[in-house]
Amino acid sequence: MAKTAPKKTTEELYAWDRQTVTSSGCLLCGVDEAGRGPLAGDVYAAAVILDPEKPLIEGLNDSKKMSEKKRDQLFDAITASCLAYAVASASVEEIETYNILQAAMLAMKRAVEQLSAVPGLVLVDGNRLPELSVPAQTVVKGDATSASIAAASILAKVSRDRTMYELDKQYPMYGFAKHKGYGTKAHYAALTEYGPCPAHRPSFLRKFYENN
Repeated sequence: MAKTAPKKTTEELYAWDRQTVTSSGCLLCGVDEAGRGPLAGDVYAAAVILDPEKPLIEGLNDSKKMSEKKRDQLFDAITASCLAYAVASASVEEIETYNILQAAMLAMKRAVEQLSAVPGLVLVDGNRLPELSVPAQTVVKGDATSASIAAASILAKVSRDRTMYELDKQYPMYGFAKHKGYGTKAHYAALTEYGPCPAHRPSFLRKFYENN
């Protein structure tokens, strides 16, 4: 059963995790994805096990509610102090083969499986679970509820953004560094002028080309 909660402070996110650990009595892992909506690029996921013996990471919260600079700073803080983390992705080819939802689930599954420690409970942002070999539960708006999921959301978002910067170097005409592959006016204008590149998701462009 999914849990849900209103927006919380960093301290409240940690408190929510501590309460969950107390009730489950096990090592907690947060999982989130990034990049389900863009027209281009892989979909990413991260899994994070925060170290309960270390101080809370100041400013930790939903990655969508902070600046890129702040996310980069927190990325370094999280990876330096957490007990374990892993970042994984599913390719454009896999998105086209399975659909974006299943590709996101695949990325999440890969992230959890790549962890150097085995969690006792995995908390997944949203309302759907990937196929995992360990106990798991969904948390609606988890990146604004759980410190572990918030940490995962930052790692997934920053990792994907960095990949989009690399794609921007390969295909500078599309402006990937600015819009990260999302369907902005400038992105659609570039698609009209240049057509798609190998990083684009054909199924995401179908309606655009049908109407143009």
